[in-house]
Amino acid sequence: MGAGIALTFAVNGSFATVLERDNRAAADARARLEDIAGKAVAKDPTAPALDVLLSRLTVSVDYGLLAEAELTIEAVPENFELKVDTLRAVEERVATNAFIATNTSSLSVTKLADELERPAQFIGLHFFNPVPASTLIEVVVGKETNDALVDAARSWAEGLRKTPVVVRDAPGFASSRLGVALALEAMRMLEEDVASAEDIDAAMVLGYRHATGPLQTTDLVGLDVRLGIAEYLASTLGDRFEPPQILRDKVAAGELGRKSGKGFFDHRRVQQEPVSDHTHS
Repeated sequence: MGAGIALTFAVNGSFATVLERDNRAAADARARLEDIAGKAVAKDPTAPALDVLLSRLTVSVDYGLLAEAELTIEAVPENFELKVDTLRAVEERVATNAFIATNTSSLSVTKLADELERPAQFIGLHFFNPVPASTLIEVVVGKETNDALVDAARSWAEGLRKTPVVVRDAPGFASSRLGVALALEAMRMLEEDVASAEDIDAAMVLGYRHATGPLQTTDLVGLDVRLGIAEYLASTLGDRFEPPQILRDKVAAGELGRKSGKGFFDHRRVQQEPVSDHTHS
């Protein structure tokens, strides 16, 4: 997500820095950026030349660079304590007039803001995977978020050629709450042998014109990520978001979706095949 967010800003004319925890993670991030930047240039005729695009992107482990940032977007895993630690480290280093955003897909923006010294300068910017291909940014407004920051967030989204959807801070916001509800029901249907994973997804793609089915989307997002979101929503909104056993079993078995090679679908064969110019992930 972090690499995709940085690339999206760079494609649209901004300079972006990806900060990683150590040199190995930074090397991996640089390799990811070079890979997706090359694909972006090949697919988008309006994108700048590859060398120009890469010149706008920096990967570093130097957190002192945060002092120069106008906007910092946190994109660490969906763990409240980890996000708080990261956001506090960011706030200590950025300028007092800088803005901070979280890319959380479900955690309370207000509760995260409560852990910061300047909650009015904090907002949720929920990007969607894969970031370069997605056209949506969910702007999540915390209880203390400054109105001017909400307007700025709308402008940032439009400047990235994406559509902002502004929502009040609530469990799962709009997108995760609806997306997870659909995915969990699809998993229950698979457990009950209502239909195959392929046919469940086809029903939504062909019948409701979804770009991908709920199970394929879960594989893309990550079954572990979906499990964490479902557990959080169950704790805040009730049993209707209780994760099905099939999801718990697959995560326990290490079947996390595309990133592990297998989830509700087998991606190992697909990963070995050449990626066509029309593939967005």
